[in-house]
Amino acid sequence: MNIHSPVYTTENICQDCYKCIRHCPCRAIRIVNGRAGVIQELCVACGMCVRICPAKAKKIRPDLLRVKYLLGNNKKVYASLAPSFVSYFKHYEPAALTAAILQLGFAGVSETALGAQMVSAETAAFLERARPGIYLSSACPAVVDYIKKYAPDYVKNIIPVLSPLLSHAKLLRKILGENIGIVFFGPCVAKKNESDRHPELLDLAVSFNDLVQFFASENINPETIKHRDYAAMIPQHAEEGKIYAVEGGMNDTLRGVKNKVRFFTVSGLRNLERLFRNVPNPAQLGDCKIFVECLACYGGCVNGPVMPNDDAGTLASIAQIAKTYNGGNSLFRKFNLPITERVFAEPQNEPDVTEKEMKSALALVGKFVPSDELNCGGCGYFTCREFAKALLADKAETEMCVSYLRKLAQQKSNALIRYIPAGVVIVDRHLRVIECNRRFAELFDESTVIAFDSCGLAGAELKLFVEFDDLITSVLENGGELQRHYQVYGDKILNISVFTISPHQSVGAIVQNVTNIELRREQVSEKARAVIQKNIVTCQKIARNLGEHMAETEILLREIAGAYTVVHEKVVHEKVVHEKVIHEKNESIPFSN
Repeated sequence: MNIHSPVYTTENICQDCYKCIRHCPCRAIRIVNGRAGVIQELCVACGMCVRICPAKAKKIRPDLLRVKYLLGNNKKVYASLAPSFVSYFKHYEPAALTAAILQLGFAGVSETALGAQMVSAETAAFLERARPGIYLSSACPAVVDYIKKYAPDYVKNIIPVLSPLLSHAKLLRKILGENIGIVFFGPCVAKKNESDRHPELLDLAVSFNDLVQFFASENINPETIKHRDYAAMIPQHAEEGKIYAVEGGMNDTLRGVKNKVRFFTVSGLRNLERLFRNVPNPAQLGDCKIFVECLACYGGCVNGPVMPNDDAGTLASIAQIAKTYNGGNSLFRKFNLPITERVFAEPQNEPDVTEKEMKSALALVGKFVPSDELNCGGCGYFTCREFAKALLADKAETEMCVSYLRKLAQQKSNALIRYIPAGVVIVDRHLRVIECNRRFAELFDESTVIAFDSCGLAGAELKLFVEFDDLITSVLENGGELQRHYQVYGDKILNISVFTISPHQSVGAIVQNVTNIELRREQVSEKARAVIQKNIVTCQKIARNLGEHMAETEILLREIAGAYTVVHEKVVHEKVVHEKVIHEKNESIPFSN
């Protein structure tokens, strides 16, 4: 992301849709890690990518802080207001808008259309004295940069006159002094290149959107400005230059040029690309002069990149501009101010690509023969060969090829479905088979297998040969997933799992034939029951034998215990008698001193 360039990408917002590539007339987009970045040296700042980016990832360089800094720099700063302001700010009175800009701190507001009138006058004078040939307008800076880079053979055909904005800046500095600041407000991105290249004339170029943000930050609302506070443009209001905002407007200001000048208008860089494909033979022109008004934006500046999408380029917006045009031309205007500028080519030559390199690049995306080159445009490039060139130039990635990714995903999907050890089927919302594997067909009768082997089952109605379509219907209607175990189908026992792939559109099912597993389980169960019964009998026998043995042992032990008791009692009795006899003898012996 290079925020110092007129156009840049906010990478974390980019959704890798490649829409900017499809619309960029300069192929100034490089894809890295799925994110579209602007190649600044190739970009002409037409702003097309900003206008069409659905994620709003393409941004115009914000210069509002620089404007505020300039205003606080103790310097008189003047605003140059693009002719299309009457369309963008159609709900405001021009004088109220001028007053609101003055409240922001500007010393004055002037119309860029004054510079347009100067350009028309100078162009008309040039065409009067020019020889027969083809001449191109210099008013649009994006067009001038495009010709310099991508149609360098036509640089010599550009009329050497400054743009309306730079001419206006020269006029303001002549009238108000060199020590002033000038800020342009308009719908154009390419004006930022002009301010960067000509800081001596133009300080900053910002968009109408920035002006709206500026108003909001300062709590200024042009609608609330009272009539007594209205302000006028300086040094005066523009006249015919106002019509520059629409396609063909410049030509209207040139009508009346003599010497067989034919006026044409081409808007949109794609149309200019087609215009410059073939260089005409001078003999084809005869004594005719052809002047082409060239505009980067379709329909003119009124359809610039920051203009509202719901109104840009419509008849209503054109009418808003047209009603300010007085119908005159600029042929009578005289300016004692040089506004000429010579244009030099800056060709962007693409490296030569050999056929071997081309085939190698195409092979990276699975294209080996001409029939593989679909030229679908999904990658953003018109042809597969253009895309291959971008690959070789490190401007693209193989993942951008939609057909290649689809084939790759299909191959992976087919491999998984083919080798998964269960029946797999995917059906649409009409319960028709989208895809299945052979194991699924094998779950049913022989005719289903034959049909699968011959042409597959895609398109077949599932309910004709399965009995669990109620599960699939339920998942289609309610989402989620369902399972059914031990579904009996003929002589088979099935476990079925149904799951959502695309809500209400497609579902998948995995069907396992568990018949053999259940049979083996039953056999094991029978054997287990037989073993258990045998063990019970054995235990009973052991218990009976053990019981008899225990009884005999008990009798023997009791006999032993009884005999031991008798002997013990006899011994104790004899001991007591003995002790008594001794005691009696001791008592019969007299005591002596």
